[in-house]
This record gives sequence, structure tokens and C-alpha cells, in this order.
Amino acid sequence: MLQIRDLIWGLLFIGCAAAIQVEITPTQGEISVGDSKFFLCEVVGDAKDIDWYAPSGEKILPNRPDIFVSRSDETTSTLTIYHANVDSAGIYKCVAKNGDKEAQATVQVKIFQKITFESAPSPQEFNEGDDADIVCDVVSSPPPTIIWKHKGSRIQVAKDVRYKIMDNGHLQIRGIKKTDEGMYNCEARVMARGEIDFRMIKVVVNVLPTIRARQSDVNATADIGSSALLACDADGFPEPTVTWAHNNVVLETGDKYSLNEDGSELVIKDVKKVDEGDYTCIAKNKAGEKAEEVSLNVFVQPKITYLNNQTASEFEEQVTLTCEASGDPTPTISWSFENRVFSEGEQSLDRNIVVRSHARVSSLTLKNVQFTYAGQYLCTASNSIGQDDQNMYLEVRYAPKLQGNVAWYTWEGNPTNISCKVEAHPRATVVWYRDGLPVPSANFTNLKIYTTPTISYLEVTPSSQDDFGSYNCSATNAMGTEYKEFLLIEADVPTTPELYQVEPFSSTAVIQFGEPEATGGVPIIKYRVQWRLPGQDWTEKEYSAEDDLNQITILGLNPETTYEVRISAINGKGESESSPAKHFKTEPVLSSEIPPPIAATSMALKGEPSAPKIEVKVHNRGNSLKVNWIKQDDGGSPIKHYLVRYKAKYVSDWKPEMRLPNDSEHVVLNGLDWNTEYEVHVVAENQQGRSEPGIRSIRTASEPTTIPDAMGGGSGLGTGAIVGILIVVFFLLLVGVDVTCYFLNKCGLLMCIAVNFCGKAGPGAKSKDMEEGKAAFTKDESKEPIVEVRTEEEHTPNQGGGPTEPNETTPLTEPDGKTVKDDKTKGEAEVKNATAEVKTVPNEAPQTNGNESKA
Repeated sequence: MLQIRDLIWGLLFIGCAAAIQVEITPTQGEISVGDSKFFLCEVVGDAKDIDWYAPSGEKILPNRPDIFVSRSDETTSTLTIYHANVDSAGIYKCVAKNGDKEAQATVQVKIFQKITFESAPSPQEFNEGDDADIVCDVVSSPPPTIIWKHKGSRIQVAKDVRYKIMDNGHLQIRGIKKTDEGMYNCEARVMARGEIDFRMIKVVVNVLPTIRARQSDVNATADIGSSALLACDADGFPEPTVTWAHNNVVLETGDKYSLNEDGSELVIKDVKKVDEGDYTCIAKNKAGEKAEEVSLNVFVQPKITYLNNQTASEFEEQVTLTCEASGDPTPTISWSFENRVFSEGEQSLDRNIVVRSHARVSSLTLKNVQFTYAGQYLCTASNSIGQDDQNMYLEVRYAPKLQGNVAWYTWEGNPTNISCKVEAHPRATVVWYRDGLPVPSANFTNLKIYTTPTISYLEVTPSSQDDFGSYNCSATNAMGTEYKEFLLIEADVPTTPELYQVEPFSSTAVIQFGEPEATGGVPIIKYRVQWRLPGQDWTEKEYSAEDDLNQITILGLNPETTYEVRISAINGKGESESSPAKHFKTEPVLSSEIPPPIAATSMALKGEPSAPKIEVKVHNRGNSLKVNWIKQDDGGSPIKHYLVRYKAKYVSDWKPEMRLPNDSEHVVLNGLDWNTEYEVHVVAENQQGRSEPGIRSIRTASEPTTIPDAMGGGSGLGTGAIVGILIVVFFLLLVGVDVTCYFLNKCGLLMCIAVNFCGKAGPGAKSKDMEEGKAAFTKDESKEPIVEVRTEEEHTPNQGGGPTEPNETTPLTEPDGKTVKDDKTKGEAEVKNATAEVKTVPNEAPQTNGNESKA
């Protein structure tokens, strides 16, 4: 007890004496670059503050990104170093304070770099003969020692001057060879830590290709469908790819070119002139590329090599056009202009056009140049292989040439455009003059000018007689000036048109007339037609004067009525005098259904034809309709055509309308639905319009279940019927075979049924009983024949005409197939008649199988 008390007093004394103690765990630390680590500072005793200090002596503040300090409770504080680098090394201090009491502890942090291969790619490729620099970049602290190995052995740079280990650790091989190819081991060591690491690097040595053309020059002929083969052979490592190029364009397999699998052979199909030239065979691999030229010589078609546009002036002494062409054989050159062709030595009748040729050059000389020589000329070079054509343009500069109608007509207040068409090269400037003064001007306010590239328009609005007269158009360019005078004449009304004849109908009339002999200088705008009943006021209507208008139809006339008609022409100036009146009488209305007064009134209002009278009948097979119609009144002008349309009653959409000629009297509608009511409309159309429709409704026939041969023209059997017949025939065939087997071979389906279900014996036993029956019947003639009793149901299967089982009416046969004849025909007759009555078998008669037939 005394010892425990002493121990407690001792501890209290020591605690009061030491006050505060600090300890850091771990006591020292090594951190690899990039790694993180924490240190724990533990305090024994009361400590108000616990702080960490960096190797620089600065107090480490909380929440630094790289170094983090946190106090978890009153006695501990944690220092965490994140992603350490070389600057993080040093001595860190933990200080605990409580008033004037202070304690501290330190920890030394060492930062080291593990062996790290920053760059050691594999494989690394080099070209044969190059100084190869095999890359192996390694870092560590302290710096590592680099050792290179090849084929399991350390490379001794002292023994082979081709090898050299560079200061950066790379391995250099001077003039590397294909034999140097293989795996190299880059090994890094740090002796202080005993650390070692390595990387295997594959070294590949590429060999520059070599190439050789099989034939340096290849000849071919153009345009005969032949092919040309160009070939070259290449070697190298890796295996080079071979391509072909022509005019710096890489060639690929297609319609024109064909390459074999390795590209060493190029086939040029259907050789043309443009294929001629040098073709480059290119062999390429990672080491580089080599090229070899192969020349293709083509016997060429003609080709025009020189042809330029020319410029000349009108009335020059001459101009010469030159065309040069190449080709083998030498081509013949000819010229053409518009529809004329000029060959060597030819010339025009006036000797102003001459052609001369020498070798591959031809010249076309044009003498006394005219502005009409301007245009496009075609040079054609041809030989036995083909030809070539090219165009050139001859530009001819000439003074203005003015064209246009001299006389122009108008009237006061009506503007008109006087047209001055100018042909000139270069383009001319146009000026208008009136009484020697240029216009427009302050003196001529009623004149305006409008210009296009080839025409100048002078708009004149006459205000008095003084504005009519002479106007001058002047055109000027660098080649000269040209003038032309135009006359502005006051227009007059047209002369009277001539009324030739009148063709009357029931409610219309067609008048034919001729144009006025004189239009008055301006175009006819319209015609005025007037008609009336004699002694009454005129009714009139104006008609636009269209091209070639020589007849007009008058509408709204009464049938069987006398009229008079006249016509006048109208132009911009005014109206001509009316022609002398002509009398005519309209025709009566022709209609079998409409009373004349009603028809007359209707036609007088419309001028359209009456509705056709139609009749519809079922046609042919029953799903076709034949529509007949009878022409009624034509409404005063000829029927142009008939319009037919139809539809089923239960639908709203009409079938497409059919247009039939005016002489048609019927139409057949095919492919209609069976047993369906159709509505049919027929409309007549004349020049004035369409009639009301003639309407009929009718129902098509019901669809027949079978179609007779006479109607269909064929067998009338569908696919299902044919298949059914084939099945029946096949079934009957099987039954026939089975019956045959039953009677001849005592087998088959019928045999099984007879034995297993009916208890019958085979045909052999039956024949024996038949013979016994015959003997019994012959022996005792006094007894009636023994007849098998059968019901009507048993007879039924034999009524269809198929194979029958022997019964009382079936002749008996011997095994050899011969019919057994009874000696007494009377007995046969009695047997046949026995089917009409049912007889019982006498008790004293010999008994046999009740299912067999006997006679």
C-alpha cells in the first residue's frame, strides 16, 4: 500500500517538473516524388497551441494546397504533404505552447525520385545507313546508371566504335545495318537504393526500295481500242508499295487503268493521244521512295495546236486566219464558216476567200473585209486515224449600219415609238434630230428616247400637225457615222371589211369576213358586229382582232327568224364604215324530246347543244355496259365532241372523263363491278359550251358461279377445280390398285377390311365355294337357287359405277379368268330375277358361308 502511494506521488512530481512533451510519428520520412505522406505530432501535457514550421522556418498556415495542417483534438496535430516534389524536402518542426511553457520535436523529410521511364517507345524505326539514336529517357534521384544490352549481352562501346551511349542515356548506332535489327534492353540502376528497372525496345531497320523498269519505252496506237502495258519491279524492306503517276496524278484501277495485285503492272485501256507521255513508277516504304520513268509513245490523232481569234476592220485589204495542227500521219486542214467549207486551194467566186496550206499549217485569207465576215470559223484537222475541230472568232470593226421601217403611223395624242436598229462594232452612240436640232430638248417636250444595246426608240406624242414629218437617227462609233431618216405619218381609220357570207344555225350564226384593204397605218384592234330584226334597233358586240381572225359566231338568236348583219373594223384612230348588211334566216330547232317553243327559248338563251338521248345496255359477260346515244339539236354550231363519265351509285367519285369524237355513237364500259348500279352521263359540246348531261342508271349482272366455255373462250375451270379433279383421279387410281391386289394377291386395304371386320375369306376360298354351289345346283334341279339376302344399303356402293363386289348378278369367273357358264340359261334368268324379291334359304339346302354369293 505504501509503494502504490509513493508511485503516485512520484508521477505527480515528474509531471509537474516536465510540464509538456512532444513526439512526432514517424520520426523520419522518405517520400517518392509525386507521392503523399502525413506526420502526427502528439503532445503529453496541456498545450494551448500546436504549430508546424517548414524547413525555411516559416509557420505553416492551415489550408495550403501542397502542405496541409489540421488539429484533430487538444493533444494532436497532423502535417500532410501532398504530391511531394524536391522542394518539399527538409526538417519540419512541431512546437507545442502553453503560456511560458514550450516543447518541440522535429522530423527530417527526404524526397527521392524512383526510376521512371519518361520515353522509351517500341518499336523504333530507322533507315539503313542512318545514325540511329535509340531513345530511352530515364529519371530518378540520384540519377540512374544506364546499361544497354543486345541479344542478351551488354554492349561494349569500347570494343565497337559504331556504338555510343550518349550523355542523355540514348544508344547511338552509327551507320545502322539491317543486321542490327532486333530487341534492345535499356536497363536503369540506382546503386544507393538497389533499385533497378528496364525496358525492352524493338529496333526495326528499313531498307530503301530499289526499282527497275522492264521496258523504258512503250509504243501504242491511239483510238483503235488497244491497251498498253507498263511494268516495273521493286525490292526493299518493308515490302514497298508500288504506285503509278501521270502528270503528277496518282492512277487507280478503274475504267481507264488497271493495276495488278502488287501494282507492278499498269494497263492503259483504249489508248488515246492524251495518254502519251512519261509515267512514273513509284516504289515507297518507310525508308523512303524511289521512282523510275516509263515513256508511252502514241501514234496520235490530229490535234489543233494553234488557232487564235482575229480582229479586222471593214474594207481592210485582207485578214489571214491561221490554224496549226499536229498528228501522225500529217493531217489535212480545212475551214468552214456557217454552211460553207473551204479546203486547200479553194476560193470563192469573187476570189475574196483563199485557202493555202503548208505542212501542218493552213491559212484562210479574207480579202476586202466585209462586216458580214464576222463570226465563228471552224478549223478541222483530219487524217486516217481521226480528226480534231476547233473554233475561232473573227471580230470585224465597222461603222454603224441603220435599219428600221421608214414610215410610222399615229395620231394626235397617241404616242408611238420610232425604232432605229443599229448594227455597229464597237457599239455606237445614237442621237435623234428634228429639224436639224437634237432631241429631246426644251423645244420638243413631247419626245422621249429609250435605248437598248441594239435599238434606239424615239417616242413621239403628236400634239398638232406640226409633230408629223421627218425625224433623223444618227449613230456614231470609232469607225464612222451613219444617218437615217424616218417619217411620222398621221394615221387614218381602216377601210370597211368585206362580209363574205353568213352560215345560220338555230340560235347562232357564223359570219365570215375579210380584213380591210387598208388598216390606216396602225393595227386593227377589234371588230364590231351588229345584227337586228329588220326594222328594229341594232344589237352589237365587239370582238378582239386576234391573228387570222376571219369568222365570228353570233349567239342568242331565235330559231326560224330573219336577221340582217353588218361588220366594221376599229383601229386606234377610229372605226371604219360598216359593211353593207346581209340578210339570213336561222334554222329550226331539231329535237325529238323538247317541244319547239321550249327548245327555241332554251337555245336562244344558251347557244349550247341539247342533251343527247342515251340508251344503256348490259354487254358481253354482264360486267360491261354499252352506252348508245342519239344526237339532238346542236345548238346552232357543230358538235366538237362528246364527254362520257360514269360512277357506281354508292360512291361519290367519278371515273375519269372520256372524250370521244363528234361522229361517235357509242362506247363500251368494261371491267365494272358485278351486281352494281352505275350512273352514266353523256354531254355534247360545241363551240359555245356543253349541253346538259343525258343521264341513265343501270345495274350490272350478278357474277356467275361458273363461266360457260362459249362466254369465256376457255375451259372455265379454276385452279381449285383442277386441283380437286387431280386429287379424285389419284384417289381412284389408289382404289383400283388396292382392288387389284385384293383379287389377285390376297393383300391390300380391302383384304384387311374383309378379314378383320367382315370375316370374309380370300378370293381363292370363294372360288372353291362357288364351284361347290355350282355342283349342288346342278345335282338338284328341283330346288330353287340359293340367293343371298341383301338390303338396299348393300347395293348402294355399286350404283356409282366403281369396282363392285361379286353378287347375285355378277358373272362368276374361274381362276384363269373365264366366265363360268351354267348349263341351264333358265337358272341364270331366275338368279337375275331373284333381286326383285327376298327369298329364304330352305333348311335342307347345303349351307355355305352366309356372306358369299352362289348360283
